[in-house]
Amino acid sequence: MKAETVFIVDDDASICEGLSNLLDSVGIPTEQYPSAEAFWESWNDQRAGCMLLDARLPGASGVEFQEHLKNLGIGLPIIFMTAHGDIPMVRKVMKAGAIEFLTKPFQKQELLHAVAQAFEQDRTRRQEDSIVSTINARINSLTDREREVMAMVTAGLLNKQIASELSLSEITVKIHRRRVMDGMLAGSLAELVKMCERARFPSWRGPS
Repeated sequence: MKAETVFIVDDDASICEGLSNLLDSVGIPTEQYPSAEAFWESWNDQRAGCMLLDARLPGASGVEFQEHLKNLGIGLPIIFMTAHGDIPMVRKVMKAGAIEFLTKPFQKQELLHAVAQAFEQDRTRRQEDSIVSTINARINSLTDREREVMAMVTAGLLNKQIASELSLSEITVKIHRRRVMDGMLAGSLAELVKMCERARFPSWRGPS
């Protein structure tokens, strides 16, 4: 994975250059893009960092681009900037998850503080994504029957209830349950439940 980078998306080349020079001076790598479309052409989800996004761009506006990224499940933290903001716009982008809304011209420390916040959020998000990916890999390593038993176990069913629902013996259920615990590397039922919740694995809700 490349170093944490600030992706500057603004159609004003002089602003991009100024922001880039400022951030480079404190050791923060930057990349510049004149439009949302230009950024999108080079993006891959292995990149780390945050986006410094002009709210009013030609083509897809910054506000529209934020919505597009969110719909695609791309959680790159966004810092908005504009010389012509208004209260409804600020409310909209902040409600949608923006880190900060900076009004041009803004102070160096304002920008650096927002970038530090954004980088921290991105690290947390990527760490969580990695954990969930590991949990999902364990879930996928289970057999269909083991996943079925896990759904029932995490829903709070007892072995005898699971045995009745699946027309199995309690001994067989206990074997499946042990394989689930081993396969998920879960040390306790509580830990198994937390992992399933984290990965949004659906628990059993009873016969349909």
